[in-house]
Amino acid sequence: MRIVSLLASGTEIVCGLGAGANLVGRSHECDNPEWVRELPVCTRPAFDVEVSSGEIDAEVRRRLKTGEPLYHVDTELIRRLEPDLLITQEHCEVCAVTPNDIARTGCASLASQVIALSAGSVRGIYDGILAVGQAIERSAAAVSLVEEMQRRIAAIRDEVRHKSAPTLIMLEWTDPIFSMGNWGPELVEAANGELLLGQAGQHSAAIPWEMVRSSDPDYLIVAPCGYNLDKSRREAATLEALPGWLELRAVRGGKVVFADGNKFFNRSGTTIVETVEIIVEILHGLRAHSVTFC
Repeated sequence: MRIVSLLASGTEIVCGLGAGANLVGRSHECDNPEWVRELPVCTRPAFDVEVSSGEIDAEVRRRLKTGEPLYHVDTELIRRLEPDLLITQEHCEVCAVTPNDIARTGCASLASQVIALSAGSVRGIYDGILAVGQAIERSAAAVSLVEEMQRRIAAIRDEVRHKSAPTLIMLEWTDPIFSMGNWGPELVEAANGELLLGQAGQHSAAIPWEMVRSSDPDYLIVAPCGYNLDKSRREAATLEALPGWLELRAVRGGKVVFADGNKFFNRSGTTIVETVEIIVEILHGLRAHSVTFC
């Protein structure tokens, strides 16, 4: 089976099921495991994503309003790759290539099967793993992978459940401010944290900065959608310019954390286990990961 994954978490799942050798193409965001970067790249952003977070948000909103694409899909490359399976997502029209993008470019007819994953919760992530497993005839491996992820998260939960739960806000964007929803709150709960803003199973949403100020959490995790660690750290200046930033308890206590949102906090794949470990390390000091404290 020849697989083109246009979703970073889909690529992770295929590899987690032991079918990485079947991948013949990827999206521009697929980067885990490292070797997949060698695969042909079948997508790219339709606009400059190296501008400020505020400019990105404005351009995304403009394109959604006018119906212009957020991503370009290389139809001819996908045609040459002759995939049996295309993996995309339908959970969010912004964060990755969607079935509408596939239909618009004519790619839907280039593969015998197209899977669109939808993961608004941890359960949804597990369902996506099982769906991919069924599509590539690795259902037993998918069940085993889900059970192993569940076991690891349960073990972390048991390790920290008797500790006090610090308050926490996670930001998925900085201009405007977005509090993290979807599966994020479930991961915080597993790490024994008390999330003050953001609802499990609900899309991340823009909120007034004053809501963060009034909540005044013990910890603040900044993990913008699609940003790696270096890009996340650049958002410090945007936040520092907000009124009352220096008065926040988390800022005064040195408990503001900039994290790799792209790989760990915004991706509905196998790395959610590592995300729980990262949150535990931040809140309870039990594990080291690649996060930077301000």
